[in-house]
Amino acid sequence: MNNITLIATSTFGLEALVKREIQDLGFRDLIVSDGKVEFIAKVSDIPRLNINLRCADRVLVKLGEFPAKDFDQLFDQTKAIAWEDWVPQDAKVTIIGKSVKSALMSVRTCQSMVKKAIVKRFQEKFNMDWLAESGVEYTVQFALFKDVAHLTLDTTGAGLNKRGYRTGTGEAPIRENLAAALVLLSSWRKDKVLIDPLCGSGTILIEAAMIGRNIAPGLRRHFMSEQWPQLKPQEWESARQKAREAILEEGALKIYGFDVDDRRIGDCLANARKCGVGKDIVFECKDIHDLVVEKQAGVVVTNPPYGINIGEKEDLPGLYRAINRIFERKKDWALFILTPDKSFTRYFKRASPDKVRKLFNGTIEPQYFQYK
Repeated sequence: MNNITLIATSTFGLEALVKREIQDLGFRDLIVSDGKVEFIAKVSDIPRLNINLRCADRVLVKLGEFPAKDFDQLFDQTKAIAWEDWVPQDAKVTIIGKSVKSALMSVRTCQSMVKKAIVKRFQEKFNMDWLAESGVEYTVQFALFKDVAHLTLDTTGAGLNKRGYRTGTGEAPIRENLAAALVLLSSWRKDKVLIDPLCGSGTILIEAAMIGRNIAPGLRRHFMSEQWPQLKPQEWESARQKAREAILEEGALKIYGFDVDDRRIGDCLANARKCGVGKDIVFECKDIHDLVVEKQAGVVVTNPPYGINIGEKEDLPGLYRAINRIFERKKDWALFILTPDKSFTRYFKRASPDKVRKLFNGTIEPQYFQYK
């Protein structure tokens, strides 16, 4: 098995960041479309990509793309794929999928049809009456869009945002890969001061510290494809060892986080230590209304509480005014604020934003206000 096609999926709005990450890992001729980046790679690249991608959601192997206007087409074309090249005879095969603007709208029926086609392929190929499904789990994803089926095999398992360091999160946590994206979209670099005055469980700052010290986000977790026969254990260990060797020394970063809730500060400290950046961030329990920033230059990246599951929306204007008070006269500070509250700019009057970017945090659609 030589070259294969891989797809790195992403949250809408982060495709350009994911593309840049993949290019930085040495891949070229990338095809970018909504929610994904497609490129040619080798099977042996799967560990390196899963371990190092910060902003992607997962890494998929592309196995088929074909018209599917009816169930016969879906069944026949799925059965024509050489599943035996990837999936062992005893594998537990799980099918998940979605259908958008397609004649085949029933996801459950499509799931059943894809599974039947794979089973039929194995029965004919190996003269089997039934599949034991007693082995390693393989997740097949299908996506139907405008009557075209896309079939992929998931190499990741739990999404790439699951870094493995986060225990306490509060009630409305930001996804880790989105937090990393907020930092990468900001003007912060590792020689600058970074503050999150409403740090919650510290995810934004922990991701920043990982970026500043070049700590691979997937270094402390496992992936679904680690049990695949196509990938040798030494290939995973080699990818992890190279990632460990690339880590920069601790102690050089100037990162500060504040939160009014001492329980959240406790979560911050625990999460940072678990991630290996406990000495790179200063966390302090402090109400934003009492916060004074003496430093004359730096970057703020923050994700204020949305008023969804946390407190009341009536509290939000006070938070916005407090941020405005702290940084209104500090012209050498750049601010990057994620919130779905459309009234934000009514209370934050430091300046008009240089750019407003629409992003997604799960089902919430916040905007990223950028004051450069």
